[in-house]
Amino acid sequence: MNNVKKTFSIRDLENLSGIKAHTIRIWEKRYHLFSPERTTTNIRTYSLKSLQKLLNITLLYNNGYKISKIAELSETEIPETVKEVISKKTVKNHAINSFKMAMINFDATQFSSTYNKLLEESSFRDLFYEVFIPLLNELGILWQTDTISPSHEHFITNLIKQKIIINTEKLQRTEPVKTDKTFVLFLPDNEIHDIGLLYLNYEITLKGYKTIYLGQTIPIESLKDLMGYCSNVHFVSYFTVEPNKSKIHKYIETFNAKIGENYDFTLWILGHQTQFLKEEDLTPNIKKFNSLEKIIKELN
Repeated sequence: MNNVKKTFSIRDLENLSGIKAHTIRIWEKRYHLFSPERTTTNIRTYSLKSLQKLLNITLLYNNGYKISKIAELSETEIPETVKEVISKKTVKNHAINSFKMAMINFDATQFSSTYNKLLEESSFRDLFYEVFIPLLNELGILWQTDTISPSHEHFITNLIKQKIIINTEKLQRTEPVKTDKTFVLFLPDNEIHDIGLLYLNYEITLKGYKTIYLGQTIPIESLKDLMGYCSNVHFVSYFTVEPNKSKIHKYIETFNAKIGENYDFTLWILGHQTQFLKEEDLTPNIKKFNSLEKIIKELN
C-alpha cells in the first residue's frame, strides 16, 4: 500500500471510526488494544495499522461483540472474525471503512476490490444509496475537521464518478424508450460539484429518457442553443455553492428571460442554495427539490 499518511491523531481516529476519543482512550488503557507513540509534547499518535485495527474493532463492536471479548482476540483473530461477520451478514457493513482506507492510502486497487465485492450482492443503484451516499456525507465532515485533505476527497470522489459514468454508459448503449421529453443536465457558472448531477443523469437514463449531459459551469447563453434541437426540454441543475444566496433570485430571473419568455421549458433545481428560494418566488415552469429521492420520484 502507498502509505501517504502514516500517523493519525486520536481526533482523526474518532472522525474516521465514529468512536469517541474518550472511548478509544478507555479501550487503550483498560484493554491495551492500541499502543500509540507520543510526540515530544506528549501527544498520542497512532499508526496506519492502529487505524485499520480500530476500524475492524468498530465493525465487531457495532455487530454486538463486547469490547472485553474483542480484547481477548489476537492480532490475527480480529480481521478473521471480521471476515466471518461479513460473510454472515453483508459486505456493506465493512465497505465504508474499506473505502476510507483506500482513500487514506490513495489505493485505487482496494477501492475497486471493495466495489466489485459489493456488486456481487447489490445493484449499482442500491450500492450508491446504501454505501456511496453515507460515505460522501462522512467525507464532508472529515474534510471540515482536517482529518483528510482535499486531495483525499478528490481521489475518492473521482473514483465514485468513474463508476457512475461507467454504469451510465452501459444504459446508453440502447436507444431511449421515452421520447416525450429531453433532460438537459448542467451546472451554473462557477459550480463544479457534479457528483450528484452525474448520478441524476444515470437515474434519468435508467428511466428510459434521453439525456444531454453538459456538466460543470455552463453559462445560461450556452443553453439557448439546445432549444432548437429538442422539444419539451427539462433542464436539471444542482446549486450547491453557486448561485449563492445573494445571486440566486437574479439567476432565476435571467434564466427565464434568456431561455424563453413563453415558458416552453422546465427547470428542475436542487442543492444547498435552493433553500433561499421560496416556492412563491418561482414561476410555474421552475420547481425545486430538497433531495435526490424527490426528483427521481417525479420521473415516474
